[in-house]
Amino acid sequence: ETVWESTKKVFASKFNDRAYLGTKKIGIQMEFIRMAVLLQEIIPAEYAFVIHTINPTNGNTDEIYAEIVHGLGETLVGTYEGQSFSFTYHKKTKQIKTIHSLNKSIAMFVKGGYILRSDSNSEDLKHFAGAGLFDSFPSEPTREQLMNYKDSKLFNDKGFQEYLCKHIGEIGVCIEDIYQGQPQDIEGCFYNGQFYVVQTRPQVQFLFFDNQRPINKNIYKQKKKKKKKIAKTKIQKRITR
Repeated sequence: ETVWESTKKVFASKFNDRAYLGTKKIGIQMEFIRMAVLLQEIIPAEYAFVIHTINPTNGNTDEIYAEIVHGLGETLVGTYEGQSFSFTYHKKTKQIKTIHSLNKSIAMFVKGGYILRSDSNSEDLKHFAGAGLFDSFPSEPTREQLMNYKDSKLFNDKGFQEYLCKHIGEIGVCIEDIYQGQPQDIEGCFYNGQFYVVQTRPQVQFLFFDNQRPINKNIYKQKKKKKKKIAKTKIQKRITR
């Protein structure tokens, strides 16, 4: 019964505000979207992480950018107060650089069960992160815990912090290599001494290529706009001569 109730909630999330506004922004009609619901065994994560195999803050193709939180990844991708632990990992030198310290006030945990999540044709659209539009629901109730960072290994134990960052960075490098250098947006978790990758998808922000090197599409648009402006100026000068 709990699985069926969660399944209906996922289907219903097709009509949430985020999905409606996101599709409207790029001109997609809701009638076009077809959705299925995936049933996956849930891992009772101690830590959850997200990896971008190209640093989205500066477009550096040699840097991985990753974020970590305690417990399930919902507090990382959802609208939960505070900052996740974030760092960069250099693919060649393997250097780790901390960007933000962890200060999320809430962590979310679950004992087990299944996670119900969407799979829709909106996720296959070029340059559009359709995967984040719809909601996911666990079959079993989750537990929210107020964080006490005095007892957090991620916060206080530098050795453990380096261990997590190093392995998460290497996971990003490995998966990007599997997909022949295509930038990836990866979700995973750490539980009972093991790292798990639960999904990967193309990093939507970086899908333009110039000599086989990814380019941030926003930078691409700025360059294109600048070229048009220069061309327009040259034409105006010719007319005034």
